[in-house]
Amino acid sequence: MKRPSYATDKVLKQFIKNALEEDIQDGDHSTLSTIPKDLEQSAKLLVKENCILAGVELAEIIFKTFDKNLKVETYIKDGEVAKTGDIAFIVTGSARSILSTERLVLNCMQRMSGIATLTHDWDTRLIGTKTKLLDTRKTTPNFRVCEKWAVAIGGGTNHRYGLYDMIMLKDNHIDYNGSITNAVKMAKDYVKKSKKKLKIEVETRNLEEVQEAIDAKVDRIMLDNMDVTTMKKAVKLINGSCESEASGGITRDQLKEIATTGVTFISVGALTHSAENIDLSLKAIM
Repeated sequence: MKRPSYATDKVLKQFIKNALEEDIQDGDHSTLSTIPKDLEQSAKLLVKENCILAGVELAEIIFKTFDKNLKVETYIKDGEVAKTGDIAFIVTGSARSILSTERLVLNCMQRMSGIATLTHDWDTRLIGTKTKLLDTRKTTPNFRVCEKWAVAIGGGTNHRYGLYDMIMLKDNHIDYNGSITNAVKMAKDYVKKSKKKLKIEVETRNLEEVQEAIDAKVDRIMLDNMDVTTMKKAVKLINGSCESEASGGITRDQLKEIATTGVTFISVGALTHSAENIDLSLKAIM
């Protein structure tokens, strides 16, 4: 699949630089002390449990950022089904380089594959509906680019990437302003003055707030922690005047029923904060 726009070369290189510096600092002394400088070897990425594989493209970028002469032969691409015992790719080149990047590659791929696998499982429950599955900002600090990329690989849709690319007025913004009407007016004034192209979303907790958000003419209304009956009434009130988003404590078993309300999106923090890592390993080929 095409790499998301937020996963730019600049962003990824900065992430990789920081991650390698954290791990290696003044040297991978285990490797430097035991592996000859000119030794070249190969290693295979072994899949140890069924999953939707993610992080393959990132792995190649990590390898080549560290050592441009490393070569990667890919057998399973991002987003494809991988089974126990499969070999996802083989990396060949400096044994020192392979060993020094091994843990970073595995940490990223194990986490990303876990998120992609969970996202795929949840997203398949929305097949046959028009509702899209969204992630949230409930991500690991400094690892968001990888986690949101993994959601996209798993078939989900990314919500806003950060605080800078959309205005989302949540309960605290509204409570500090006194009302949805006041908060939205200030947000619209800010957008006009700053000349930024930012959509405005408002979190609502009841039907009265939904109506207030409709009257304020926002781009999306979040239906927070509402039961299905209330959601149906809210979507009917909105009547296509803007997008709608169900959010808050949503479980996998509820997805289909919530989609029947007609909401545009369902956002789920669990896609990133509750996914379990997939067991992968990088094994020397002898």
